[in-house]
Amino acid sequence: MEWADWTQVMRGRVYGADHEDAGPRPDRVYGELVGGPLDGLLLDITGRPEPELRAGVELRTEIGAHGPGGRARYALRAGRGRYLDWREDLR
Repeated sequence: MEWADWTQVMRGRVYGADHEDAGPRPDRVYGELVGGPLDGLLLDITGRPEPELRAGVELRTEIGAHGPGGRARYALRAGRGRYLDWREDLR
């Protein structure tokens, strides 16, 4: 499968959710990850304080610049909306 095909498969899936049930749930609040290795995934932000999201959250990923054990940092976009923009890959 081509990389572009995989990005479409991952869209709308929730980061960290079980592969068998990776869709969003109606009782949760989600932000969309934009750019970087987790582009298109949804992040459950239910109950997370806005200042924490603006400062940035580090998420484990094996497909970032540092491979297995790496992390990607995403931060809430300025203004209204629920988009978290990729900032950097970390070890």
